[in-house]
Amino acid sequence: MEKDPYIKLAKESLFYYIKYKRKMEKSDTLAKELLEEKAGVFVSIKKQGNLRGCIGTIQATTESIADEIIQNAISAGIRDPRFYPIQEIELDQLSFSVDILKKAIPIKDKSELNPKKFGIIVSYHQRRALLLPNLEGINSIDDQINIALKKAHIRPNSDYKIEKFEVIRHE
Repeated sequence: MEKDPYIKLAKESLFYYIKYKRKMEKSDTLAKELLEEKAGVFVSIKKQGNLRGCIGTIQATTESIADEIIQNAISAGIRDPRFYPIQEIELDQLSFSVDILKKAIPIKDKSELNPKKFGIIVSYHQRRALLLPNLEGINSIDDQINIALKKAHIRPNSDYKIEKFEVIRHE
């Protein structure tokens, strides 16, 4: 049984959706911060240590963190275009993490970044991509920026903007 209420909600949300083909209702017995606070939320799902889905929102799009977790857990499980939808047979092999995003802050210089502590958002015109902090295999500021630019289809020599943010990670 999951002890962390954020992880428990993400897991229950996806399991319920896969089993009943509809979104579960949030319980009014959830922790106060889940029901009353708003934030961007990313839900990451791994199977045997490998990424199996990750979807999130940069800013709140729903009325609470709980609603954001429910929505993004389902999307990570069945709508991440990089993976086929998770099947019921896989459910007991999955692990979840939930990142609650703090407010993004524009940076003036890349020396303000630290890929272990800060996630980044790169943007250029309508193109934008987000990379969470402390991801396996991303060890330098340049790695982090280059991966985010590639993800957003932004050329490295463009006049792109970078914002940094911290997360509260539940795993």
